Amino acid sequence: MTEERYRPGGVNPALVTPFTRDDEIDEEALRNLLRFVLPHVDGVVPCGTTGEFVNMSHGERRQVLEICIDEVGDQIPVIAGTGAASTREAIQLARHAQEAGATACLVVTPYYLHPSDKGIYQHFFEVARAVDLPIITYNIPQTVDAYIPRQVLEDLSEIDNIVGLKDSSGNLPYTMEVLEMTQGRLDVLVGHDEVVLPALAGGCSGMILASAQVFPEIWQQVLTSVREGDLQTARQLQMKVQKLARIFVRYGGGVAVKAALNMMGVKVGRPRRPLKPVGGAMVHETRAEIQLELEKLGKITPQEMSWAMPKGPLADRFSDVGITAEMIDGNGILLGSATKGEAPETVGIDLIVGPKSGPVGEAYARQLTHPSHGYEALTTIAEPNLTVKPSALIVPTVELANLRQASMVYGPTQAAVAKAILDNIEQKIIPLVALDREVMIAMATIHPRALDRHQLYANVHAAADKAVKMAFRKQR
Repeated sequence: MTEERYRPGGVNPALVTPFTRDDEIDEEALRNLLRFVLPHVDGVVPCGTTGEFVNMSHGERRQVLEICIDEVGDQIPVIAGTGAASTREAIQLARHAQEAGATACLVVTPYYLHPSDKGIYQHFFEVARAVDLPIITYNIPQTVDAYIPRQVLEDLSEIDNIVGLKDSSGNLPYTMEVLEMTQGRLDVLVGHDEVVLPALAGGCSGMILASAQVFPEIWQQVLTSVREGDLQTARQLQMKVQKLARIFVRYGGGVAVKAALNMMGVKVGRPRRPLKPVGGAMVHETRAEIQLELEKLGKITPQEMSWAMPKGPLADRFSDVGITAEMIDGNGILLGSATKGEAPETVGIDLIVGPKSGPVGEAYARQLTHPSHGYEALTTIAEPNLTVKPSALIVPTVELANLRQASMVYGPTQAAVAKAILDNIEQKIIPLVALDREVMIAMATIHPRALDRHQLYANVHAAADKAVKMAFRKQR
């Protein structure tokens, strides 16, 4: 009786590789990660792209694989990432995987120096011939800069131990053509987190994903829903994780996924150089987006942030810039106020306008010369090196605790206030005589968790426009 052929499918996380502070393999962290995902997955895939295999030695890759096999035992399959640029190295790694007890090998397209179509076929053929393990070919043109040709896959599907394809291209026409050409001889697993639902609906048997170690239970629900024909539920679930999926894909899996896992208390360390967790491959805003999306999924506890929209009489809201209600009376000062939007893109604009020679002008100069840490004022510009008139200053009312918050104020907020002022000049709401005679201070209250720059810009523009109209129409 022949042994039944292994059929890859289900939910399989492309594991990150944890490193210590000394840049060594962190065995304890790796075992902890495996225990974390084990109840929710159908297999694990160490030493793939997300595992930073290209920045690891062969010895380290062997070590990681052996740890995974030892920890997992026979509970679920271990699909060893044994890809290499050269056929010789790929065979060496595949042979070790077989000796170590791996279930299958994941072999990436030869990279850096690109072979011909015949060379690609020969590469996979020789690796498959060198071992008895099932082989899953791996198409990831984003990093390899080449597809596995469809015709090559059609020919490879005739080899007994080439059993599958991990397709990370995100190119659904390519995926569908492979499914059509191989006619079930290859099990195709989607490797692009953003297109899981359509790939499964098209006939893929499962997935190998970086995100499957962050929210594997959701991918299990998507897979079950598709199998049961409940596409409405599957769509809702895909949309629930789509932003995180997009971030993980855009930032190369390992960098963003490690950030997410660390936030979740599953400590996996930093990526290896030259990758950087923040400020290099991934900016502060993206890290904040990951945090907020994990909060929405219930993966981490929401951080408490102290903030409140200003309340009370409008004339009392400018004391932080040195203008009291008493100063406002009789000094030709105009006031306007408006709020707009829902959390976390809620904004409020309290506007004060007055002559340069009066209290508003003095407050304007004071904010520029003596900025308050965390509440630094910013002049309003229409475009680089072109300030608007009347000269306007934006002063945040909520402390800017990090670079992401600062970028929300010193970015879309600044641009939106400038546009609102220019619009009101064009509409003749702001009289031309005010352009050189008066100055403005906009006290901007921006929700500290704001992330959607487009929506924030729209909300600030609407609030600033309303505040300007309120101020100048009172003058009339």
